[in-house]
Amino acid sequence: MKFTNTLEVYSLIKAFENRTIPKIEWNHEAYLAVGLYYCRTRPFAVAKNMMRDGVYWLNDSHGTPNTDNSGYHETLTVFWLKRIWNFLDERMDALSLADLSNELIERFPDPALPLRYYSRGTLFSTLARHEYLPPDLRIKHRMRLSITLCTLKPLF
Repeated sequence: MKFTNTLEVYSLIKAFENRTIPKIEWNHEAYLAVGLYYCRTRPFAVAKNMMRDGVYWLNDSHGTPNTDNSGYHETLTVFWLKRIWNFLDERMDALSLADLSNELIERFPDPALPLRYYSRGTLFSTLARHEYLPPDLRIKHRMRLSITLCTLKPLF
């Protein structure tokens, strides 16, 4: 998904809020763009609530049950919204919503990223689906020490 202008992002937000996004189009990239919009325009807690409610309602309209093992997932929502929030914190410039969305999608293309921070048992537990759980794993790759370590913001 590549946005050519901000109106395309607003159309996606409207479709999300109206629960008219076709199930095939509700993917990781769309999720990131919607989350970016809410994180950019609202306080974090409000953005989280809007994403939670919107995903619940969209799942209902798609026929996806929100149960102990399918549908909405609180830990994943908070994980991704924290990533988005930190991304915006780094991007204090006034890029358009379309440009920011494209940059965010390029930075986080892998929907399996949470598995670098969570064991499968924790991430796919009923508890993690219903309430936020902090990561139970450390990053598995080696970090290169550099001056940028002094300016990194914690994710959690």
